[in-house]
Amino acid sequence: MPIANYSILKGRVKDRKRATAQSAHFQILIEDAQGVQYRVAVNAKSKVAPSEVLYFFSDNYTHEILDKIAQAKLPTGLTAVPSKPNGLALDFVRRNLFDTAQMQPLPLEVPGEDNDLNDKLDLYIQRAMNNPDAELYAFGEPWGPETKLDQYFAFLPGRGIHDIHMNQGNVGQFVAQDGIWQDGGILIHFTSTNRWVALFLAFQSQSFHTDENGHAITKVPGGPQPVPEMADLHLIAALVKPQAGKPERVYILNASPNAIDLAGYELVDKANRREPLSGVVPAGEVFVYALNGQRVVLSNDGGSISLLDPTGLKVAGVSYTQNQVSQTGRLVVF
Repeated sequence: MPIANYSILKGRVKDRKRATAQSAHFQILIEDAQGVQYRVAVNAKSKVAPSEVLYFFSDNYTHEILDKIAQAKLPTGLTAVPSKPNGLALDFVRRNLFDTAQMQPLPLEVPGEDNDLNDKLDLYIQRAMNNPDAELYAFGEPWGPETKLDQYFAFLPGRGIHDIHMNQGNVGQFVAQDGIWQDGGILIHFTSTNRWVALFLAFQSQSFHTDENGHAITKVPGGPQPVPEMADLHLIAALVKPQAGKPERVYILNASPNAIDLAGYELVDKANRREPLSGVVPAGEVFVYALNGQRVVLSNDGGSISLLDPTGLKVAGVSYTQNQVSQTGRLVVF
C-alpha cells in the first residue's frame, strides 16, 4: 500500500550523523517550538542495484510549492498532508518540482571532499544547524512515538519521519509502496533572507513515468520506462494572466527536424485537469495553443503545466510562481 500518514515535519536542526556502510541513512535531529525532538532518516544508499542514490540539490530554489507553504503557516512539529494535487504534497512526476534529467548519482562515501552524498547532505544540514533562522521541512512517512530512546540521538520517546525520497515508480518488493502525491524531500527556509534550499532524492531503479497508482509505465513488463535523452517538444512560455477578454496561452516548441502531430497529446495543470491538443507543429517552429478555460486553467497563484504524449508519458513539464504572473499580459518564459 502507499506510505501511511504522509506528513511534513517542520522544525530547527539541532544535530546530525553522517551515514555509514553499516547504517546507510543520514540522520538529522529536529526540534519543534515546544522542545519536542524528532529524527529525520534520509536514505543515502539504495537497497536495489545500482546502489548510488540520485540527487538534485538547489541552494536558491523557487517553485510555487513555496507559496503554498507560506500561505499554510504550518506549525512546527508534524502536520498530516493529503496526497492530492494543488496542496502541499510533493510529486516528482506531476508537480514539476525540478528537471529530473538533472539528477546525478552519488556514492554514499568515498575519500575526498564534496564528492559523495554524505558530503552534499552535510554541507546543507550543517548550514541550517548553524543558522538560528533556518527552518527545515521534511516530507515523508512519520513513525512513533516509541516507548524507547531514539537509537541515534537518545531522546525519549523516539519518533521521526523517513521515506525522504521519491515514493513511486518502484520495482520488485517496493512496488507495494507506490503512490502519487506522496514523494519525500527536504526544504530549508532561511527566513531572514527568504532563501530556500531544496534537497530531492530518488533511486536509480525508479521510473519517472508513472500511472495514476504511482506504478511505473513500462514498455517491457518488469522494466521501468527510461527517461528520454531528449524531448522533441518543449514548453517554452505561457500567458498565465492575459488582458481582459483574451485567452490563456501555452507556447510549444518543436525542436525536431520533422513536423509533429499533436493528436493524442494532452496538457495537464496543477489540479490534474487535462486538455487534449490538436494541430500540427512544423519542424523548428513554435505552436501557440489558446486555452478555452473549460479544462486546463493556469492559476495566478502559481502552478505547473505538463505535456503528455499519446501513451501518457510526460515529455515536458514546467512550473511558475505567483510572483512571475504579477503583471497582466506578460509571458512567463521557462
